[in-house]
Amino acid sequence: MTETLLAPPTGVAAAWDADQAVTALYGAEYRSLVRLAALLVRDVATAEEVVQDAFVAMHGAWRRLRSPDKALAYLRQSVVNRARSVLRHRAVVEKYAPKGLPDVQSAEHGAIIQLERDAVVRALHGLPPRQREALVLRYYGDLSEAQIAAAMGISRGAVKSHTARGMAALRNVLEQP
Repeated sequence: MTETLLAPPTGVAAAWDADQAVTALYGAEYRSLVRLAALLVRDVATAEEVVQDAFVAMHGAWRRLRSPDKALAYLRQSVVNRARSVLRHRAVVEKYAPKGLPDVQSAEHGAIIQLERDAVVRALHGLPPRQREALVLRYYGDLSEAQIAAAMGISRGAVKSHTARGMAALRNVLEQP
């Protein structure tokens, strides 16, 4: 497409002043070309860069332009081609961009959790056997009160009592500095 719009300088080239012509085209067509580029690249800032680069390129090639009437067509084609180039570049960047690491907790976080877990286990070992059994079956075994009562061979009321007393004792031990 570039070969059809550009030609070696002719005698008419002296009649065209690149600065004036590009300035006039810029004032008249800049916004519509930015809208065109923005639709293609989905980003206004990049669209503005594409259009500005197209104007700069046309200014440099102005003397080789066969007809001033084709200047707008040249600009549009240049904007489309540059937008395609931007999209190709984005695709390559996205393809080879380093993949993010999965969210991993820090070693410090893991150590704190382990310390808390150890403190809970130590506190559990300090409870009377029935309270410890009721809490372990309820919170680690995820059993209902009826299932705990059946497993321990006691009533549901006794399960509630052992669980409540065990939780109170754990709270007292774990809240101490």
